[in-house]
Amino acid sequence: MRAPRGKLLIVLAVVLVVAGTGWGVGSLLRSPADEAAARKPPKPSLVTAAVERRELVATVVVSGTLEYGSPYPVSLAGVVGGSETAQRATRAPRRGTLAEGAVLMEVNGRPVFVFAGTVPMHRGIVPGAKGADVRQLQKALRRLGYRAPVTGVFDRATSAAVSRFYAKRGYEAQRPTLEQRQQRDELGRAVRTAQEVLATERQALEQGKDVLPLKVKLANARQDLKEAEQALKGARAQERTTEDEAKVEAAESAVRAAEEKLLAAQQELAQATATPTPASSPSPTAAPTAGPPADTRLLELRVANARADLDAARTALDRVQEETRTTRAKRLTELGKNVRVAREAAVTAEQALRQARQLSPVKLKVADAERDVAGARALLAEFSRTYGTTVPPGEVVFLPKLPARLHKPAVKAGELVDKSIATVTSSTFVVSGSVDVAEAERVKAGLSASIETEAGKTVTGTVTSLGGRDAKGAVPVTITPGSMKGLKKLAGAPVTVRVTIGATGREVLVVPAAAVVTAVDGKARVQVEIAPDRTKEVEVRTGLSADGAVEVTGDLRPGDQVVINSA
Repeated sequence: MRAPRGKLLIVLAVVLVVAGTGWGVGSLLRSPADEAAARKPPKPSLVTAAVERRELVATVVVSGTLEYGSPYPVSLAGVVGGSETAQRATRAPRRGTLAEGAVLMEVNGRPVFVFAGTVPMHRGIVPGAKGADVRQLQKALRRLGYRAPVTGVFDRATSAAVSRFYAKRGYEAQRPTLEQRQQRDELGRAVRTAQEVLATERQALEQGKDVLPLKVKLANARQDLKEAEQALKGARAQERTTEDEAKVEAAESAVRAAEEKLLAAQQELAQATATPTPASSPSPTAAPTAGPPADTRLLELRVANARADLDAARTALDRVQEETRTTRAKRLTELGKNVRVAREAAVTAEQALRQARQLSPVKLKVADAERDVAGARALLAEFSRTYGTTVPPGEVVFLPKLPARLHKPAVKAGELVDKSIATVTSSTFVVSGSVDVAEAERVKAGLSASIETEAGKTVTGTVTSLGGRDAKGAVPVTITPGSMKGLKKLAGAPVTVRVTIGATGREVLVVPAAAVVTAVDGKARVQVEIAPDRTKEVEVRTGLSADGAVEVTGDLRPGDQVVINSA
């Protein structure tokens, strides 16, 4: 019974293997009709996307680095101190914040101060210097509390303010060096020597025998002029001479005598005419009768003669006074002429003496000595103009904005200062990156941005500047964070910035940009699926586009299927 059952199982197994093999071979073999049917293209169908309502934001992505802004290389404009010896850093710049008036470093033991200003230090500021850099220094001193005039001239008041500023910082302002003091002393001695030579030559000229007679003649002419001027002055002050005064007094006395004589004659005549002549009467009691009038002819004659004498005396007085005036006028005219003659003589003598001196050989020596004195004085004045307290060109560095941050020292203690000494930055962070030219056309200063760090921190910011196109065809972009909080530890880290170049500000209808087609008439349209394999055209107006989508307005609703591509 067991043997037939075993054989049956074996047969069954063989049948199954053969059947499986046949099925496998049959599945691999196709008829030509089957092969042709398998190669037919699938039935065409529409590729659509749903219309959405959402806010659309267009951005430009900028990859950049977070760093302190406004890097500014600092170098010294010249020597520090008054010595031209090798300039060696004795105290190197240190990282940190620089405030106005701070010591940036020391060179040869001398300080280098920092002030705010846009005019770079380009020279030593010496007494009498004028310019915008001097005015800038004066303003900085005033901001620090030192009373310096803002005149643009480095005067004594500004020099005193500089000295007080240095002393407050524990230093001494740059005074003239030993070499400068020695040079000034030498120039002073040169002036004094030239003056001594000039005095000697002038004395020799004055004592020259060839001009001695002319000097005597000039002295006499000047004395004559002096006497003539004194005589004229005295005559003008005196109204009459003694002789004229006597004549006038005599004439006035004669007038008075004539007046007295006339008065006496008039009185006698008046008495004679006023007293009647007495006549005889028969009895004492009878009234007297008037006699014949008295004879007054003699008295009247005397009065007439006295009046004539008075007129003559007065005429004589007038004549004497007129003669006195005429005589005085003639005397003044004569004295004035004498003054003019004496003055002409003095001028003539002076000219003669001057010409003689000019022709004298000693005169040439005097002229040379005068030129030597003028030249020595000019050299001393030129040197003295810049002599005093100075500000050496290397002891002041003007930075556009303070406070600033010393980012990277470029020189160490003991090294020679012959190049850039440090790089300073502002105390605020910026993101420095770049975009290609096409995207740069849409990026403008003032646009909002979102700054994303590698650690996932997001900070808002603003595009502050765009540079010019570089050699690689990119445009530098600077973005300033709105807040510096938490960014100090991220200095130098790479960040990603998304600059918002446009936003709808509200939810709008959005379709894929590939769904919008511009027709021949210039109008934009989309195809909306209304049934399987059936569409209709809808005219739309496009707006903002971003991330492959575009804002549209038209006869559309959220959920409508717009055709992207048909196959």
